[in-house]
Amino acid sequence: MRDFRWPPPPDGGPRTYGPGPSAPRTGRPALPEPPTELVATPHGAQLERLVTGAGDPATVFAHGFATGIAATRPLGSAVEGRKVFFQFRGHGRSDPPVGPMTYGDLARDLRAIADLSGATRAVGASLGAGALCHLLAESPGRFERVVFFLPAVLDEPRTAAARERLTALVDAVQSGDVSAVAEAVSAETPAAVRNTPAGWGYLRQRIDQLMRDGLAPELASLTEQAPVADRAALAAVTARALVIGCVGDDLHPAAVAAELAAALPEADLHVYDRPGVLWTERADLRDRISAFLNG
Repeated sequence: MRDFRWPPPPDGGPRTYGPGPSAPRTGRPALPEPPTELVATPHGAQLERLVTGAGDPATVFAHGFATGIAATRPLGSAVEGRKVFFQFRGHGRSDPPVGPMTYGDLARDLRAIADLSGATRAVGASLGAGALCHLLAESPGRFERVVFFLPAVLDEPRTAAARERLTALVDAVQSGDVSAVAEAVSAETPAAVRNTPAGWGYLRQRIDQLMRDGLAPELASLTEQAPVADRAALAAVTARALVIGCVGDDLHPAAVAAELAAALPEADLHVYDRPGVLWTERADLRDRISAFLNG
């Protein structure tokens, strides 16, 4: 049974991204989207990028499945130096993939943006954490410090339920059915904030972004893959790592975070005791990531 109405009530939050009277209300986990640029990469793809901050070190941020720059910006709000955000192929204004996507393709996008910006540190969220795992398995010494936020998979594919949920989102966006998209993304908000102005505001923003930019259907192939064939490949990683998980998140099992931390030679693990971390523990999360990267 759906626990929300669509369209939302008139006071359900902003319809636009920019600042001003209609700006997002507090409690929403993503920030408004500033202007971005398209950059050419050595592997031929144009990727959407946003650079904030100044100076060194530089940190690259890799987003999750069907999200993007706006969702990763809160993770870097207190991180020093340049912060480089981007969209994987098939997301935002980045080029669409040529054929089914693989974690190798994601790692290639991540490596290209990191190399172009001289990044020595990386933050990967969900799908981005998987891309970071793949990159480090290939190049164990590429980064000095890395953060894995809510890793979803390691060396085994997602569960059938998780695959169904993500595939349903891709199908909904492809269909152009706003109600179906709302249904698919509503589970991203904790139950306590659904049917609240903050919850509606977030839902509006996610739907606006997905309906505006779309999702490449080739992304669905990622739901059946794992980032690495064998977690033992991560034993050679030289970077210091912080792995962050949470309890009760079906798409990001706490067990995967624990397994990833155990596979890395020098990793700290922190597991929050409830899901919806960007809603319920945003300040602590920001401080935890910045303390690790700025230290």
